Order: sequence, then C-alpha cells, then structure tokens
Amino acid sequence: MSAPLERFVQPCLLLLLRRRPAHGYELMQSLAEFGFGEGEVDPATVYRNLRRLEEEGFVVSRWETGGGGPARRLYQLTREGEELLHAWAAAVEQNRRRLEHFLARYREEAAPAEGRSGPENSP
Repeated sequence: MSAPLERFVQPCLLLLLRRRPAHGYELMQSLAEFGFGEGEVDPATVYRNLRRLEEEGFVVSRWETGGGGPARRLYQLTREGEELLHAWAAAVEQNRRRLEHFLARYREEAAPAEGRSGPENSP
C-alpha cells in the first residue's frame, strides 16, 4: 500500500469510530466501505494507526473480556478525535477539488483520444 493510501486509513478509522466504539478486527472489515479491497489493508497498518491515534489522545481503548473468547481492545473516539476527523474532512475536500482540477486539465490536454493508438499515447 502506498504511503498516501496508508495515511487515508486514519480518517476512515476516525469516521467508523464516530459511529460507535469498535474492535480492531471489526474496523478492518469496515474499511471496505471506503473502497479498500479485501486484504488491501495490512492489519499492522490498522493497529499502528490505532496505537498512534491513542497515543495522541484522539482515541481511547479498553480491554473487553467475556464472551468466551480472548480479551479484545475496544476503541472509542474522543472529542479531540472528532475534531481531527473534521480537519481530515476539510483536507480531503480540498484535495478532491485539486484532483478534479487536475483530471479536467488532463482530459483537455493529455488524455489519449478514443480509438487512437501509437507511441504518442503511451505512458
């Protein structure tokens, strides 16, 4: 996974935790909502992000025991985490506009015409 895509896991986790507290495995499964394919996000990436978010005060966790299985960490968003989520949303919106502008220019100036082939249209 590329570094920018790995960083995009963070706001996705924040948004998921805004809905409700969740365990790491549940969060990994829910990343599909954001276009991540199965197996595309390494579990270490998710847990590394959760640990960093917790160290910085954006997420808190507690061990949950019971249910017959091993103890699992339950993660929950803090007020600071919600503020970070809003900042991420603003940054994503700004980047969306930049990307749309780039794609519009690309389509006008550099996109291969349909049906044309040849070296001038190759990357």
